[in-house]
Amino acid sequence: MSTTNDGTATGDAGEQKHAEDNQIEKKIHDEDEDREGRNEKYSLQEEVADSQVYAATSLSVIPKETRTRTHPLVLNWAYGMNQTLPVLSLQDEDRLVILYICAHVAVMYDHTSNAQHLLQGHCSPITCLCASEDRRWLVTADTGQESLVIIWDAYTGIPVRTLFDCHPEGGVSAMALSKDSRYLATVGAGPVQRVCIWNWTDERESPECQVDLNPKYGCQNQLLFNPFDNTQLVSNSSTQTLFYTWETGHLECSAPEITDKTFNMVLGSLSQSIFHYDGVQAFTATSAGNIVLWDKRSQTVSRQPALRKAIKLVALQKEAITVLTLIGSFIVTGDVNGHIKFYDGNLKLFHVYNEFSLDPIRSISFSKEKPSISDLGYIKDCTLDAKPFVIRNFVVSTTNATAVHVNAQKNVPQTLLKEHAEPLEAVACHPKQPLVAMGSQSGTIKVWDYEHKEAVCSRVFQPHKQIQCITYDPQGFYLAVGFASGALQIVDACTLQSDGKECLQYSQDGITHLTFSQDSRYLAAADTGKAVTLLCRCKEGTQEVWKYQGRHHSHYKSIQDLLFGVDLDSSQPRLLSLGMDRRLVEYDLQNSGEDGLLILSSERIEQSAVPTCMVWYPPLTPEHFLLTASNLYKMKLFNATSKMCRKTVLGPSYGSPVKKMAILPASKDGDPNSRYMAYITQDKVGIQILPLDGNPHKSFAMICHSTGVSTLACSYDGRYAFTAGGQDCTVFSWKLNLSSLEASAGLGGKDMLPFYNLLDGGRDGQLFREMEEYFYYCQLQNQDLDTMETRLVSTRIPLTDVPFLLRALGFYPTEQELEDMQNEVKFSRYAETRNYVMDIDLEEFIKLYVNHRPASGIARQELCNAFQVLGKPGEEGTYTIDRDKLLELLQARGEHMTEDDLAECFTTLVGISGEGAGCTESPFESVLPPEISMETFATDILGFSAATQELPQEHGHNLQQAL
Repeated sequence: MSTTNDGTATGDAGEQKHAEDNQIEKKIHDEDEDREGRNEKYSLQEEVADSQVYAATSLSVIPKETRTRTHPLVLNWAYGMNQTLPVLSLQDEDRLVILYICAHVAVMYDHTSNAQHLLQGHCSPITCLCASEDRRWLVTADTGQESLVIIWDAYTGIPVRTLFDCHPEGGVSAMALSKDSRYLATVGAGPVQRVCIWNWTDERESPECQVDLNPKYGCQNQLLFNPFDNTQLVSNSSTQTLFYTWETGHLECSAPEITDKTFNMVLGSLSQSIFHYDGVQAFTATSAGNIVLWDKRSQTVSRQPALRKAIKLVALQKEAITVLTLIGSFIVTGDVNGHIKFYDGNLKLFHVYNEFSLDPIRSISFSKEKPSISDLGYIKDCTLDAKPFVIRNFVVSTTNATAVHVNAQKNVPQTLLKEHAEPLEAVACHPKQPLVAMGSQSGTIKVWDYEHKEAVCSRVFQPHKQIQCITYDPQGFYLAVGFASGALQIVDACTLQSDGKECLQYSQDGITHLTFSQDSRYLAAADTGKAVTLLCRCKEGTQEVWKYQGRHHSHYKSIQDLLFGVDLDSSQPRLLSLGMDRRLVEYDLQNSGEDGLLILSSERIEQSAVPTCMVWYPPLTPEHFLLTASNLYKMKLFNATSKMCRKTVLGPSYGSPVKKMAILPASKDGDPNSRYMAYITQDKVGIQILPLDGNPHKSFAMICHSTGVSTLACSYDGRYAFTAGGQDCTVFSWKLNLSSLEASAGLGGKDMLPFYNLLDGGRDGQLFREMEEYFYYCQLQNQDLDTMETRLVSTRIPLTDVPFLLRALGFYPTEQELEDMQNEVKFSRYAETRNYVMDIDLEEFIKLYVNHRPASGIARQELCNAFQVLGKPGEEGTYTIDRDKLLELLQARGEHMTEDDLAECFTTLVGISGEGAGCTESPFESVLPPEISMETFATDILGFSAATQELPQEHGHNLQQAL
């Protein structure tokens, strides 16, 4: 109970007053203190009542909509599961609730109501999962640079404790909770594994105790507390079982020897270990179907780890045992044949579940609810007495991404989940219905109704597997499937069956892109052989067939994207492909046939950047544009007819460049001019407000698949986006909240404020002041600096002064980049007015500058890569370039530079005046050494410091002299 400041003051004043005054004041003080105590008590009660965790008494009903709509992107549903991690039974009474892992998200799935509660908090793939015995507390952990361990309240789905970087050497490989849920044990995933014991209920950031393990013990990937003694634990790798004893501040482990020679029998790889229900002995299962029995040594001294040794090797079966667990007085095993067996404490068989036709067992999780008192309906055990086998219901997961619930009383299995077990690379949305199709490398396609969260149909393709890409035609009649073998199959979108030829194959190279024309007449495919194949739908009698039209090896590097469009004049289909060779190729569909696929045009659209994807820009302007993205975080608009670059903007910069884009359909109810675009980067999904102008606040992105996202698809109504995670075998459904995105963009500022903030120091910084000064100087220069006449005040400068202004600010664009800038301004209003724009104001110039300048400086690693390509290896592995060869490359490759241009550039960069350089026979001898190393080029020429990893955007050595 708190005390008031008046209490001390009253005591000091009481020494100077009469006794009766003292008594009166003491009475008043006591009443105030009493009242304050009552208020504090009531306040605490209100605070506790407000705590959802404290108030929750059971697992709450998971509503259909569990995520708040305060973010532009809300994870709505997770399709798939991590089959390498266990599936836990959380509730099995009035509702059936399980917990499993999808990539970096834990999923609480209520099978009864078909609802998910998604536990989001990890940025890396979750590698460990455990739960308390009463299923109140759930623990998840991941691996990665910033690994987390999160303890969740299962009743509310709220995280109650997070351990940050508890294993900074690489994350967590195994963990376990004690029987009373107070202690958490974790095993690190680093080269030298560390075992830590945490009292997660207190606020300390350090473990109670820890110990480092010898790497010779192998990677310990399973950990368990002794359910009858919290101070004892067991863990194992594939070769070694370890036993631990701990007390506060002290943790010791013992490694009893166990090999094939111990019992002169084949041991096999160790899988899982448990303690016997007597709390003394322990068991370890092996891949040879054996059980190792461990027991304490009689001469064990107190305060030393409980030394154990292998006293017996029991050959239970021939098949490998994959799961070993304990429930009540039964020891339970699961094996590679999908059989589940129950033994008593002496390893005598009590019952076998072998009729369910399961794949190899990955985990067995028993319900926390005890079985019915009545033994009515239970099957008989395997003993001679044939008594009813009364056991709790349980959930089994398999290595083939299947979860099955077994009702022990009815002996009835129920499949809860059956997901893709192989990498999932392909996803496509139906153009007119709420259906999404997913294809994996196991050859399985599964179609879901994403509104009702129900599987509609599925098919396993044989003999071709490894589905790489799928797509619906615009009418929703066909689904095209591309395989890694180069095979192509076109099936009915509703039944996934094909009427005509079962499989089409015109290449041995894997199909990477598929696209239909708008009229569904053509189908084009791009493959890893850098070629494009065209098929045409034709009628043969009463049947429609797909005929081969031709194939063209149109790129010399990988094809990044393939796209059909519509010609503005003839309304005929157009086909374009974009490659890593920086070429945009358009094909002549009208004149192509069985003789081959003809090329109409081939344009190089980038100088140094590598384009990553393209999409048709929505009709927000009178012009028709093609939008491309590149690996340098830029987006460009090209005129659909002339292929002229008409605009360049800064794209989303979230650690990796945009790799795929999709324009969302126009809203039927909202403003038709409000358009949006979804996109993915290496590991994130985002949405962007159109039109593009380089404002970073108009874009939002978040991690979707931390190991990499493979593709993106959007629903026909623009309400959902779907991302496939490839290796994580997962597809995430994201609900788009566009009003939240608009609000977020508004918080970033209006008009020019977002662009001012992109400048170093903002509007009050040195760079902006220099821009103003240079801009005003250009205005004065255009009106003659020495004139005495009255000046005509203008807010604009000629377009021809822009290159000089950019160079004065330290940005040296190429001639092609300057031409793109000139065209961007010159044709900015041509479609509306038919007039060129030949001047520019300061605000337009700032936008031009922030959108065209490099998104980042020159990285030291980029220089290193360049020297490895152009140079020759020297001593100690360093690469050098001959001075004459470098000068020849600079003059012969890329844009033309004369010898005088090169001399001026190098003398300026190293800070030597032109007069000093001109006294030698060659202007380069005093500037460049005969052999140039990467370090010399970086420090002496470009101005890198030894500790600098990146040269800033507006930085160069003695750039003021260069101007």
